[in-house]
This record gives sequence, structure tokens and C-alpha cells, in this order.
Amino acid sequence: MKQNLSETCYQFFSTLANPTRLAILELLRDGPRNVTEISETLNQEQSMISHNLKPLERCRFVFSERRKKKHLYTLNKETVGRLFKLFSYHAEKYCPTEGRCLPAKSLQELRKEGAQNPLYVSRS
Repeated sequence: MKQNLSETCYQFFSTLANPTRLAILELLRDGPRNVTEISETLNQEQSMISHNLKPLERCRFVFSERRKKKHLYTLNKETVGRLFKLFSYHAEKYCPTEGRCLPAKSLQELRKEGAQNPLYVSRS
């Protein structure tokens, strides 16, 4: 039975809504790593890293490959790489407070500014 989109989105975003998992994904942008390397770089216990790699692997945000006695983890660049580009674009364009939410007054000002300077111009 196929999941509906809201269930899929919930699973997708709930998997990403964890600072350790996001740090792992960001670290893997630089290239493949094993659990020990990830653990040392993020200064966290190996068991915590392994625990957080499981949902990332289950959702195919990362792939693992066995090399001798170690697993090497790589980023799914096809989707997660695109997500990082989207997040970077969004942050540059819409997050002038460096990731902090805007107060209602600032949000209203941005809406007015956006209405005066539309992103897309209709070509009739």
C-alpha cells in the first residue's frame, strides 16, 4: 500500500529534524566517512552516531558500503545534495536573521517589499 504524501513528508522531515543527523549529513558532503571518523569529527560517542545513522540510511539519505571490517557512509547527493542547495538558497533569500524566525512586524515589512518587487514578471 502506497503512503500518502503527508505521511511521507512527515517521515522525511522528522528524520531530518535532529541536529546530530543534520551534522552527519553536512559532514558527509565533504566525502565518505566511517563511524569512527564521524564520531571523532562531531565529538560524539560512536553508539550515538550509529544510532543516528540508522534512520538516515533507512530513508536513503545516506548509503553504506562495507569495506573490510568498517562501514563507509556516503551522502545521497541526488536528493540530499539538492536539499542543501535549496536550503542555502532559501536562507540567503528569506532568512536575513541567520536562521532565527522573524518577528511579525519584520515579516509584514518583507511581505510589502515582496509585493512591490515581484519575483516573477508576467509576460502577457
